[in-house]
Amino acid sequence: MAELLDRDDFRAALQHALKGREAKDASFSKAWADGTLKRDHFARWAENHYHYVGPFADYLGYIYANMSDDYTDAKDFLLQNMYEEELADIRHTDLLIRFAEACGTTRERVEDPNNMNPVTRGLQGWCYAVSTREHPVVATAALVIGLESQVPSIYKKQIVPLREVYGFTEDEIEFFDLHITSDVVHGERGYQIVLDLATTRDLQDRCIKLCEWAADMRFSYTRALYDFYVKPDLSQG
Repeated sequence: MAELLDRDDFRAALQHALKGREAKDASFSKAWADGTLKRDHFARWAENHYHYVGPFADYLGYIYANMSDDYTDAKDFLLQNMYEEELADIRHTDLLIRFAEACGTTRERVEDPNNMNPVTRGLQGWCYAVSTREHPVVATAALVIGLESQVPSIYKKQIVPLREVYGFTEDEIEFFDLHITSDVVHGERGYQIVLDLATTRDLQDRCIKLCEWAADMRFSYTRALYDFYVKPDLSQG
């Protein structure tokens, strides 16, 4: 039987699982950061992103329900994360819809699941499956490390052109500013929970694998946004 990885090696393996597959490097993210998108493209992004991040408190709730009562700190983190998503000053999805409306779409279109593409639908379904069926520590690794911890690196590249190239106001882009700060904290808390609670080599290996899969899922989701909404405009031009 393989030996348990020490804390430093385990963290390095979790971080390595994301390398080469980070969503900040996908085609849609690059076009966004380069300043070559149109507001219509951001509207389509918002209509999809809502259906990925909108249920995030639901995903966390399933992990919470499966988490042992002995894991008090982990359960407290999940509750705090859910609270921030849904009940703190303003619901995060309302900030997303504010941005969407500034891009020319409507709350009704954003909330309509018919307006997400099939890759987004697959990512949403994968998040539900992982949160309900995987060991809660593995699910934490997947959703918090594999998905949520990527957010600051994505949005830091995107928020400057939103201001300086695309001309959005600070109120319109509050969704991004908020997550640059909050998801640094969430990502680190996720690491600490997984490092503390993955106490067998099998659990460690499963956490590493699910981080890899999560990064693949988010990269594919982000690339699909380019393929579905930007490429057709290029071909018409």
